[in-house]
Amino acid sequence: MLHKYKLTSAWATVTIVLDQITKLWVHNAMEPWTGKEIIPGLFNLVYVLNKGAAWGFLDDDHINWQRPLFIIISLAAVAVITYMLLLTKEHDKWMISGLGMIAGGAIGNAIDRIWLGSVIDFLDFYVDAYHWPAFNVADSALTVGAGCIILSTLLNRKKAQG
Repeated sequence: MLHKYKLTSAWATVTIVLDQITKLWVHNAMEPWTGKEIIPGLFNLVYVLNKGAAWGFLDDDHINWQRPLFIIISLAAVAVITYMLLLTKEHDKWMISGLGMIAGGAIGNAIDRIWLGSVIDFLDFYVDAYHWPAFNVADSALTVGAGCIILSTLLNRKKAQG
């Protein structure tokens, strides 16, 4: 029974540590709102301070309530993840791993919001003039974690049908 909690905690811890180390490196190596071309036509390192949610949603200096709102949402997400973990079967490694990644991503971005009032985003992928919104390790873990949960759901549905 404890194995699923250890696996979830391991994914969350690795995510938080990698997220915070990379953000600290960007914070110390670059000035806010600057960038460095790494792979021409494909990838830049940038230093963006995002007060909003994913892809800059609600990133507006005139909105004063987004910081506490997103901290509360992060804490609520961790509570929901904890509840989902209680319901998850020990053998469902995809679900357990996904929940750990999402918890780590939510906590990693919440740490930024608490200490900085915004989230450091620094990965900028693009093709020609089209740039995907900048993101970070925590955002990547949220996305991969969601993919793991979807995969788990599909695999469990297939097992139930056949």
